[in-house]
Amino acid sequence: MRAFIVLAILMVIADGPAPGQDAPDAAADVRKVLDDQVAAWNKGNLSGFMAGYWKSPELTFFAGKDMTRGWDALFDRYRKKYQGEGKHMGRLAFSDLRIDVLSPSQALVRGRWRVVLPKETASGLFTLIMKKTRDGWRITHDHTSG
Repeated sequence: MRAFIVLAILMVIADGPAPGQDAPDAAADVRKVLDDQVAAWNKGNLSGFMAGYWKSPELTFFAGKDMTRGWDALFDRYRKKYQGEGKHMGRLAFSDLRIDVLSPSQALVRGRWRVVLPKETASGLFTLIMKKTRDGWRITHDHTSG
């Protein structure tokens, strides 16, 4: 167990600041992904919203008692919930965001979400794990409560 802890600490230390990008720049890049998601959602552009997620079968999304694995499955989940017959996407807002850049390629994001729909307002908390990929920062894990 002690060897595992030492190895984990060494991995974090070895993954120090990236040349040319410090934590504030990375946090701004992460924030832009979230801002772009909100803008896309509020235009009714679900594909644009999904661009913030890692397009991989390894993507995970936890909400309530449900777990969704994979980008395609998550896209289908959102489409059924917000774009099915008689459904509305509403107006999305994120607030109380806290972005912790853990390394040049990993970030932890916590905050609140709110969707104002025609007949109700839904809201809750979320925790995201984001990874810097060749396509930029992407959400690799989303744990959302409502």
